[in-house]
Amino acid sequence: MTKASKPSSKKAPSGKSVAASNPLGRTDAAHQQGVHNTEAKFAQLVDHSYLSEKNFDVVAESLQRNLATTISLYLKLKKFHWDIRGRHFRDLHLAYDDFIEKIFPGIDAQAERLVMLGGSPIAAPSDIARYSVVEVPTKTVHDAREQLTALVDDFTRVAKGYRDDSNAVDDAEDPATSDMYNAILHEVDEVRWMLQAMLDDARMD
Repeated sequence: MTKASKPSSKKAPSGKSVAASNPLGRTDAAHQQGVHNTEAKFAQLVDHSYLSEKNFDVVAESLQRNLATTISLYLKLKKFHWDIRGRHFRDLHLAYDDFIEKIFPGIDAQAERLVMLGGSPIAAPSDIARYSVVEVPTKTVHDAREQLTALVDDFTRVAKGYRDDSNAVDDAEDPATSDMYNAILHEVDEVRWMLQAMLDDARMD
């Protein structure tokens, strides 16, 4: 059920409020078009349908951040997939690709949801790193326990973010995005549970 619109005090994963972390009109590529450039005509066509500009700003910030985060999770899982060594190689090498299959559809779903609402995803590598709450490793990690510990921490943080964002976008009168986040949250929770179960294996030491 959609709640009445009200100022949100929800916190973004960074610890800042959603509104404070995303000034109005700064979230997505469509709103960053200047009125005097060649994309001005496109910028004038931005239409948020049933969302006010204020509510769109809340929703767009979360979509952009979660899109960047999902892409980063994909890259981190692939990095660990390539780097894993030792007696757990085969199990984790295959498991990481299974986890990617669970989260990968969320990339397109979140990007296209932003477009549906009159936005445009920011997707340059530097922007992905800026918006994501997950850091893609630059060093090589061969150890299974170190990899799993890092991933459990990431998926736990991301799951909490989706729970908070589901409530925030519902408060912003966008139940469809809230429902989408809840579906993605189920996949994130499932992957986190499986990663934790692997980490709890005493043979990992």
